[in-house]
Amino acid sequence: MSVQSDLGIEVILNIFSGTGLEKLFAQIDTTSELSPNAKRIVTLKNDYVQTIDAVIHFLQGKNPTLAHQICKRNFLPEAGRFASLDDLEHGFGTMGTQDKAKHLATMYLEDLADLIHECIDPHFGFSRYAERLGRSANNFDEIYTALGAPLSFIDMVTMSILQHRITETQPSLVAFSVPFPGNLFSAFRCAQWLKQNHPGIKVAMGGGFPNTELRSLTDVRVFEFFDFITLDDGEAPIEALIHYIQGSKTLTDLKRTFALIEGEVRYIDNPSCADYKQTNVGTPDYSDLPLDQYISVIEVVNPMHSLWSDGRWNKLTMAHGCYWGKCTFCDVSLPYIKLYEPIAAQLLCDRMEELVAQTGQTGFHFVDEAAPPALMRELALEIIRRKMVVSWWTNVRFEKSFTKDLCHLLKASGCIAVSGGLEVASDRLLQLIDKGITVAQVAKVNKHFTEAGIMVHAYLMYGYPSQTEQETIDSLEMVRQMFAAGILQSAFWHQFALTAHSPVGLSPDKYGITITNTEKGGFANNDLEYTDVTGIDHNNFSYGLKKSLHNYMHGACLDYPLHKWFEFKIPKTTVASDYIINTLQEEYSSAKPNAKVVFIGNQPTVNYFTKSKKGNTWEMASFAFETKKETITIQISKEQGEWFAGILPLLSVYNLKKYTLQEVKDHYESAGLDEFELFWDNKPINTLAAAGLLIL
Repeated sequence: MSVQSDLGIEVILNIFSGTGLEKLFAQIDTTSELSPNAKRIVTLKNDYVQTIDAVIHFLQGKNPTLAHQICKRNFLPEAGRFASLDDLEHGFGTMGTQDKAKHLATMYLEDLADLIHECIDPHFGFSRYAERLGRSANNFDEIYTALGAPLSFIDMVTMSILQHRITETQPSLVAFSVPFPGNLFSAFRCAQWLKQNHPGIKVAMGGGFPNTELRSLTDVRVFEFFDFITLDDGEAPIEALIHYIQGSKTLTDLKRTFALIEGEVRYIDNPSCADYKQTNVGTPDYSDLPLDQYISVIEVVNPMHSLWSDGRWNKLTMAHGCYWGKCTFCDVSLPYIKLYEPIAAQLLCDRMEELVAQTGQTGFHFVDEAAPPALMRELALEIIRRKMVVSWWTNVRFEKSFTKDLCHLLKASGCIAVSGGLEVASDRLLQLIDKGITVAQVAKVNKHFTEAGIMVHAYLMYGYPSQTEQETIDSLEMVRQMFAAGILQSAFWHQFALTAHSPVGLSPDKYGITITNTEKGGFANNDLEYTDVTGIDHNNFSYGLKKSLHNYMHGACLDYPLHKWFEFKIPKTTVASDYIINTLQEEYSSAKPNAKVVFIGNQPTVNYFTKSKKGNTWEMASFAFETKKETITIQISKEQGEWFAGILPLLSVYNLKKYTLQEVKDHYESAGLDEFELFWDNKPINTLAAAGLLIL
């Protein structure tokens, strides 16, 4: 039997409670020198203690009427985080009272977090702890030294909860998932405490951080805390570990596992132990987690950006790995990217239905590296066939497969948002990255998503090898124009980081860089330091890029000249001011004969009538399509109408046979009708995408 526990949410709920805050404030030395912000919060201690339980209940969705009090701005104590709240009416004019209150409550919690960071524990963060230690972990020295310090107040809260879980479950193995650097130190703290207090329990680590950073681990000190560290997909390694602990397997039977053997770190990978296929890994099980206790916050006044922290999303994957697998900055040589294995749409929908039944939540975040468009199409069709009511979003590549009609289909199935990598908005650098897209293509695809009602978030990058100052400024101008055109709702700038398992890291000479930390440490060896032929310090651009983007996401300052964002001289952009607008007017639409024609709408009512003009009469057919928002009416000739009325039921999404455009044309011509292209590509039929007639 296995049991899950989320120490993160349990620690947060313990501290951010009336009792927890009383204990926290008691830890603060008020005789020491505090910042004005910390002094204000300490002075308002009673207000925080009095309001915290109600706020947490509100953020858990249990007390929605509190939103009215919060929005009045005289219920919550306010400190430093509230100083920047000058755009609430603009940001929440369309988002409503509940979201405005969530944002204010989030700022209230962030104020308390700032107090903890200053006065209690400098490592504290809501979603990460001691992240800096994890990020600077080429060798283990700094983490090891930090582990020698006494437990902090936050540590003691964490260990008391961990002790309760150990007493409750009596485990023989405790396995920590460490996806990010911000989870690393806390995992080591917990492992340290387990070794000191429960030495008979075996302790393991897996997850995204070891999968990328610890592939060449040699430091024996790590195994003072962990008995095992597993890499990549965890099902087979964990199963082998359990059998080993139970005595039915030997050390040599372990799968992709580091262990300390005779004083040396050894990597064991039994070739006869096969991984599970994605079709056999099963549906995620949330049954042990306190799903009704998680808090929903809004950190940024932006509807797309808020998806990260607002609401609870069931996590699934459409496909293991990346179907593209070429981007030169990415760890494409590692199994989590390299091994591509999609899951059938029917099985995905089965898993979605299981999760809805278990959790009561109908929201899904597909955490793919890049969801395959063809699989997204099949998933959307299956969702519609089953009449499932779900909301979902995922990560994509902005490729031309995302046509207008495909985006309409995705929206109809419940897709509300996508995120994808625009990276450096420069065609030269996109080609160097081997992204397989152009800026113009991204703009057109984003227009399709936006017009369908799907929000778009873009991952942006600066500082890629050989990137010039001119290309950085031109990239910012491209981004500005996309926001101004309304085809981008959210974005985030990341500074390029060189990793050992990326094509750039594996072949630095090809990209004009020199790796400077060539000696491997005994701990994390994925992040590499380097010098670039350009000699540019890209850090200088960080503040200006992020400040401009913050404003663009709020719909502000879109007409500011770019030099206003920087405190140093920058080159003028070489991008035409109407580049994106002109690009969006150059639509591409050339449906291939093997494209599928699918009708997802309601069957229309059909009326036949006689039309007269200048003494001539002819028979006509009128089709009225009822959609959720409007009635769409078209008129075509009676002969075409009779054919069209006959084929629409065949094209229905509920019909298992899918007709290609070529088959529809053949069907049309077999009815004795001429000039199919003139009929199909003309205005009446072209208006029916909104009614559900799609070419996919």
